[in-house]
Amino acid sequence: MPEPTIRLNGAETPLRAATLAALIAEHAPSADGRGVAAAVNGAVVRRAEWANVTLAPGDAVEIVLARQGG
Repeated sequence: MPEPTIRLNGAETPLRAATLAALIAEHAPSADGRGVAAAVNGAVVRRAEWANVTLAPGDAVEIVLARQGG
């Protein structure tokens, strides 16, 4: 049976995290979430809600990291 996947920033990715918070912890370098924005299936999710968002196979997740520089 194939492993369930999500689309993370446009790329097919195995679904190993149960929540958006867990996924962000795996893929974002900032432990407290500062400078990170996230959307699931086109809807922006506030940081306070990340732990409450359960991911499902086929979800489209975008994680955007703010970068400083020029």
